[in-house]
Amino acid sequence: MDLHSFFNSSASYRVRIALALKGVPFDYVSVNIRNGEHREAEYVERISASASVPALVDGELALGQSLDILDYLDARYPEPRLIPVETTRRARVLELSYLIACDIHPVNNLRILKYLDTVLHVTPDQKGTWYKHWIAEGMSAVERMLAKHRDGPWCFGDTPTLADCCLVPQMANAQRMGCELGHYPLSLAVYRHAMAHPAFDAAQPNRQPDFVGA
Repeated sequence: MDLHSFFNSSASYRVRIALALKGVPFDYVSVNIRNGEHREAEYVERISASASVPALVDGELALGQSLDILDYLDARYPEPRLIPVETTRRARVLELSYLIACDIHPVNNLRILKYLDTVLHVTPDQKGTWYKHWIAEGMSAVERMLAKHRDGPWCFGDTPTLADCCLVPQMANAQRMGCELGHYPLSLAVYRHAMAHPAFDAAQPNRQPDFVGA
């Protein structure tokens, strides 16, 4: 099994956490999205039609979206389960996961920030304002969900789920970009709890073979 990943990609980070939690061995294949390697013809043709990371190759199967990869891993390696079976808990986990992966992450990922730079020619201060605005919008919603439904040291319960796999990389990125995270004490509590777990620690950007600094 190959994981095509970039150390600083939060979507790749999600998958690394899941693989570590499940104890699934894999080969790390670095794809430098800062240099545009994810857009090279061979990569797009063979590995990821969406021209993105992460991409998981398992035999003849190649998947190029993190949530799809996480669902696949849960089906193939069901222990520990990351997407609960019980209907209500499953819905809560997916609700928070989708908020992060579909609302917060897409507007602040590298291709959007590059577009702001190279096409719209915004200033660094304007780009920072953009990033922090969407973090505040999204993380405020995450905090409200946790205030209503959190019932353990993790987002939902006593064991990590898909929600934690999504929240931790988002918090790490927001921290790296200088966002004020003190407004989100419940999210911070989950993040700090997670960072003491060996799987979450092993998945950190600075633990990856292609790490070159922020």
